[in-house]
Parts: sequence; structure tokens; C-alpha cells
Amino acid sequence: MAFYKDFTKKKMTRADHLRSESKWEEEGTRYRRSSAQADAQRRGAQEEAKRPSRPDGKNGAPRPGRDSRKGKPFAEGNKRFDAPRADKPELKPMKSPFTPPEKENAYLPPENLLSGRNPIREAIKSGRDIEKLLVARGDLSATAREIIAMAKEAHIPVQMVDRSRLDEITRNHQGMLAFASAYRYYEVEDMLADAQEKGEDPFLVVLDGVTDPQNLGAIIRTAACVGAHGVIVPERRAVGLTPSAVKASAGAIETVKVARVTNLKRTLDQLKAQGIWLYAADMVGDDYRKVDFSGPMALIIGAEGEGVSRLVLENSDYRVSLPMKGGVGSLNASVAAGILMYAALSGRE
Repeated sequence: MAFYKDFTKKKMTRADHLRSESKWEEEGTRYRRSSAQADAQRRGAQEEAKRPSRPDGKNGAPRPGRDSRKGKPFAEGNKRFDAPRADKPELKPMKSPFTPPEKENAYLPPENLLSGRNPIREAIKSGRDIEKLLVARGDLSATAREIIAMAKEAHIPVQMVDRSRLDEITRNHQGMLAFASAYRYYEVEDMLADAQEKGEDPFLVVLDGVTDPQNLGAIIRTAACVGAHGVIVPERRAVGLTPSAVKASAGAIETVKVARVTNLKRTLDQLKAQGIWLYAADMVGDDYRKVDFSGPMALIIGAEGEGVSRLVLENSDYRVSLPMKGGVGSLNASVAAGILMYAALSGRE
């Protein structure tokens, strides 16, 4: 039996008829499904179960030809997904903190660095000039104690450090590292013999507590320009002939002798005993322009901050100063040494 599905007891107006899409239908069709509809729904459920799982855990793969993130269609080869944007640089892969085996050569030590017990022992036996010996703190083996005793006998400074510091410098150090000098040292007697051979009064430059290798290199370079016979540095609390100092000398290390002494005060006493006058640079002293630098002399330069040490200053024959007219109270050690060396050259001539 057929009936009009939109029938109501209320009287319908003409506007209601126009809005309505009413049609006739069989009685009970909205309460029961046809066999064809049931079969189609059953086949759809079976196909849905056969589809692979999606990344979000739901069954069924995204529809082909659509963006699974936004559900919007996109053309194949769309630049948004296939090519990097022109206004946004590509991300580069992060560097691994581990060094690959083929790049381990970058950690090879320089020529002036000795690592391992056997190379250090042989260097000490051969009399090679070594700036200092670094030893890791902790229990020392018999071999390590033997090397330390050899270093102290050869007047090589020994410094105890944490093992982590040695690891930062090089690998396979065996708890011990040594820094060899980049150039050979001479004796003070070699400098005096050089002055005697040339028939000149000795002209020496003594550095007390200068720790900057750039300053040492610059002073050696100026000493070569003024004709000084040598530069003397203390063994401890001072810089030696490191690669940086040799490079800063700009080749002057080939013509100027450098000596390293264990006790600076004792060396100065020996120079005084041989008739060499000691001139120490000091903030409180005579104006260098009024000082007589003639005769055998040794010019003593201290560090920028501390200056010449008290014992050395008290043992000096003269104290010379540089006038300061501006707001700065001191000069760079190499600059002050250069001014005084040229003043000494002028007085000697």
C-alpha cells in the first residue's frame, strides 16, 4: 500500500509544497533493507577488513590521489611535496660527535709534542730541549716515576694535571705528555763568547716572567735588529721557544741565541761578576733618555702586570723608566723592550 510520506494533519501552504521534495514510496521501506542493499553493505565490510592498517592505528589505507594529512587532493609531482622551497634552505645532516677511522689522522700530534713513555724517555736521554712534562694525577707506575726523576735531573719542569686535560691534547698518551722546544737553546757563555769574537761589549736582554709567546718572539726579532748577543729566559713561570714564539720572531731566531737558566738571580750575579751592568725596566726609575747605556750591559724586562721581580730589581745597578703622558699606565712588554733596546743601541754607538 502506498502513502504520501510528507502527509500531516496540518494544512500545507503553497510555499510548503514548493520546498518539499516529496514523493510516493512503499510502506515499510524505511524500516527494512532490501537484499541488494544488505549484500552491498556486507561486501564493503569485508573489503574494509582486508585493507592494511594506517599509521594512526585505524584500519584502511588513505584514498589514492589524496593527501592523507589534510584530506585534500593534490596533483602528482606537486612542488609542495616533491621539491624544496626556494625560500627555505635544505637542512644539512648533523655531524656525528665520533670521528670516523679515516679521519683519525687529524689527531696526530705536532712535531714538538711527545706522547707516550718511550718517546719521552728517549728524548730526555738524547738531551733534547723540552719545555715541560705533563703527568696525569693518580698512582704512578715504576716507569712513570723513573721518567719523572730523569726530567727533574735534566731541569725539565714537571706539572701534575688531570687525565682529562691530556685527553683533550692527544690520544694514547699513557698518562704522560712532553712539549719539546721548537728550537735549540744556547748557554750564556756562548753569548759572551760571541761578543768577544766580534770585539764588542756584551749586549744581553733578560726576560723576567714574560709568559706570552708573541712577546717573546717580537723581543727576539728586535734583539736581532739592534745587534744584541742573546736573550735570556728563566726556566719556570716564563715562556720558552714554543712554535708560536719561533713564528713570531720572523726568522730572527736563526741569528739570536736564546738561553734558558734555572736560577735567574744567580745568573745575574754571575754577569755582574764579569763586569756587566744590569739595567732593569721599572715604573719608578730614571728617564731612559737620560741614562748612559754604554759599556757591557744586560737589559731586564719584566711582565706587563707584575714587572721585574723584587729580588731581581734590588740586585740591578740601574732602574730605567718610560714616561707615560696619556691615561694608560703601562706598555706592552715587547714594545717597552723595543724602545729601551734602541735607546741602548744609540748610547752604545
